Amino acid sequence: MNTRSVVIGCGHYLPSRIVENSEFEATLDTNDEWIRSRSGIERRHFAADHENTSQMATAAAQAALDDAGLGADDVDAIILATSTPDLTFPSAATMVQAQLGMTRGFAFDVQAVCAGFVFALANANALILSGQVSRVLVIGSETFSRIMDWTDRSTCVLFGDGAGAVLLEAQTGEGTAQDRGILSTDLNSDGRHRELLYVDGGTSTGTVGYLRMQGNQVFRHAVGKLAATATTAMERAGVTAGDVDWIVPHQANIRIIQGTANKLNLPMSQVVVTVQDHGNTSAASIPLALSVGRDRGQIKQDDLLVMEAIGGGLAWGAVVLRW
Repeated sequence: MNTRSVVIGCGHYLPSRIVENSEFEATLDTNDEWIRSRSGIERRHFAADHENTSQMATAAAQAALDDAGLGADDVDAIILATSTPDLTFPSAATMVQAQLGMTRGFAFDVQAVCAGFVFALANANALILSGQVSRVLVIGSETFSRIMDWTDRSTCVLFGDGAGAVLLEAQTGEGTAQDRGILSTDLNSDGRHRELLYVDGGTSTGTVGYLRMQGNQVFRHAVGKLAATATTAMERAGVTAGDVDWIVPHQANIRIIQGTANKLNLPMSQVVVTVQDHGNTSAASIPLALSVGRDRGQIKQDDLLVMEAIGGGLAWGAVVLRW
């Protein structure tokens, strides 16, 4: 018998303000057709002035707890993937812990940009397999609207805000690919590509900074690296593309999503796509897609999912999970 990290609840939160592509036409040399054709994005959500990363994360986490029928003190740990924490420190995860009323366990942030949720899942899985915890809230939450250069049409139209969460629980499986839960993970990074996607602020500048991206270069790396990490994760899980029910990719760009699916020889009908409504929400994009995909009736219990993401670092990885 093997221990598995099984999803027993999921949820998400999106700010109420919806920003259609047409809103950018007043301030930028762009239009709806230009944005759609290059990214697949039609709209995104922006946080209100009073909303921040930890608050959105808390709302998504509470939704996941409600979905599981459990309370905050039934959880042993919180791992929050974010690149836009409320403050430099303490971690946004500890703020979520307080806002949930959780008085036990521990909480910490993971920073791997758009790959953050995959890295957080891998860390949560390792904690469960080690026996240190039994239940972990894994959250992705971002307010990327706060680090946009609103004069740069190549980046500011691509990103949005939101949060998603899953609750993992240690359960016993047979040790086969038919088990529910996380079947494998694969994590990678290559710091030589720092200049392709970064924020030009921090302790070295004394500023928050703005997101900077070489979009064409990121695209060139993305499809190959995403297909490779997904393939490695499937091999580790003992499954093939033919066994997969859904790809749940990082929602960065529809062309990257289509290119990766094509390399994996899977049709777009088996890909959960939310980029048109959310834009790129970085570490929040996969948990948002999981929750929305479940609510749509796409993702069902026992479905085999492959999640893959790439972000600044460059950092990339994949998780194979049976829902």
